[in-house]
Amino acid sequence: MNPFIKHHICMVSDFFYPLIGGVENHIFQLSQCLIDRNHKVIVVTHAYNDRVGVRYMTNGLKVYYLPYKPFYNNTILPTVFSTIPLIRSVLLREQITIVHGHSSFSTLAHETMHHAKTLGIHTVFTDHSLFGFADLSSVLTNKILQVSLVDCHHVICVSHTCKENTMLRANLKSSQVSVIPNAVDASAFLPDISLRPSSSLADEIVIIVASRLVYRKGIDLLIGILPKILQKYPTVKFRIAGNGPKEIDIREVIEREGTEDRVALEGPVNHDKMRDFLNSGHIFLNTSLTEAFCMAIVEAAACGLLVVSTKVGGIPEVLPSENTQSDIMVLCEATIDDVFHGLCNAIDRIQLGQIPDANQWHEKIQNWYSWRYVTENTEVVYKHIMTKEKINLKERIQRYKQCGFVSGFIMSFVAILSYIIFIFLDYIQPRRLIDISSVYTKDDFEKEL
Repeated sequence: MNPFIKHHICMVSDFFYPLIGGVENHIFQLSQCLIDRNHKVIVVTHAYNDRVGVRYMTNGLKVYYLPYKPFYNNTILPTVFSTIPLIRSVLLREQITIVHGHSSFSTLAHETMHHAKTLGIHTVFTDHSLFGFADLSSVLTNKILQVSLVDCHHVICVSHTCKENTMLRANLKSSQVSVIPNAVDASAFLPDISLRPSSSLADEIVIIVASRLVYRKGIDLLIGILPKILQKYPTVKFRIAGNGPKEIDIREVIEREGTEDRVALEGPVNHDKMRDFLNSGHIFLNTSLTEAFCMAIVEAAACGLLVVSTKVGGIPEVLPSENTQSDIMVLCEATIDDVFHGLCNAIDRIQLGQIPDANQWHEKIQNWYSWRYVTENTEVVYKHIMTKEKINLKERIQRYKQCGFVSGFIMSFVAILSYIIFIFLDYIQPRRLIDISSVYTKDDFEKEL
């Protein structure tokens, strides 16, 4: 192991590029910053179409696209045992010291963390989402999360609301969970008000919407307010980016109201074009029904847009919103009437010239949500868990018993069987015969360019 490398870290999730989203961007940006701070970082994810095998990204970030196809919602089929040989080989070959899983939805993250614990590797988990407690899918997901995190060394959440939610779902102590907010690459979201139309009373005001067009993103609220806003403000236009099953409902409303010239459905917008898309508007509208930490409103605020958002999850923690003229966010309850009134308030402010100072807010966002801050705090977590003793099989079984009789019995059986499989693999494929991967640093990558 290279003595100049601090940690060998494996980021693992079902969600990574070429998918575009908050988790994918978080993993990539955090990995890049850790590489800059002299850590070795690899990413493990599943195959995407013909993208299978090893790929290298910026600064020599190595990505393993394992030959597992997505089964449901871009996650692999949960099998536990079938992933053991390949994941064992990757973790040993790369001499991994920390496995960092991302997203409660990710089957691959939970299985890799399970195998890492069997190998005696320290584990960290970052939760990016909020879950309920009432429906059957939430109950099952929460039980899986509980048995996965009961022997995890530490958990990170992206907001205080997310922390409370995760502690309740997984029955964790407060000392086991840290809050490290998301961040934004402010340099990629520079304000450019020249791209906006004039916002005087006689000229148009553009409202930007950028999200997946699905139920949990509150698209039904958007559909409810569209006709009202367009009828009350003849100069207002909407630009909607994203796709999803609710796109059909939006098109039906547009056709019924005859507002094709005032509502533009842009479809998916590439990340490199998102800055110009955001800068083309005055107001950013977020109607989410649940959010742990909404990156979209941070990116919009970095471009100087006035944000109107539902008051759900961790959103109130993200930006100041005291209903003053200097604030950049207007919060609303998740109802059609309240979102309508909040959006009317924002439009009136724009028409009266009470436009946020784009450059001032960009500087604030740059200071508040920097990847350097996220990386430094994540390093503190890594340093903390490396002082803890490795969790042996006996202790893991004791912890599984805390999850209930049935769950505890099943997970104890899985842990014991996994341990036996690892012993068998050590016999047929001894660790000494696994080639150790060479350390490919950022400097090596730059020399190849």
